[in-house]
Amino acid sequence: MTIRGRLPIEDVVSAGGVVWRRNAEGQVEIAICGRTGELLWVLPKGTPDDGEPLEQTALREVREETGLEVRLGEPIGSIEYWFTAGGVRYHKRVHHWLMEPIGGDVANHDHEFDVVRWVTIPEALELLTYEGERDLVRRAAQRLGAEP
Repeated sequence: MTIRGRLPIEDVVSAGGVVWRRNAEGQVEIAICGRTGELLWVLPKGTPDDGEPLEQTALREVREETGLEVRLGEPIGSIEYWFTAGGVRYHKRVHHWLMEPIGGDVANHDHEFDVVRWVTIPEALELLTYEGERDLVRRAAQRLGAEP
């Protein structure tokens, strides 16, 4: 629906995860995805295929974007934000789950990002570009007993 002088609004949804593991020192590490040219660091996420349940979207997108096979854990929360593209104003909600790697390798990530790396929670909180994603990492840390 368009009101004179205003852009049409569309609601969209995505799904992804906070992928975590413990390193040799017992610290929790999080997998984050980066685009070096943009200085962008984010959690893996993406858009559902037609009819795809959000949990399946989260698993597929994390696998594609990180190169990791993961096991779906508990829901960790969602973030929402607005953006404009192609003359449309979008309201986006992104649902996230805790996820543990069960295989794969970050070296096998897709072309969407320049690098995927494991970082400690304090590093993730420093590097992640968006506050909403930093909040999700804080929530994950609390649930994992690894508050920074």
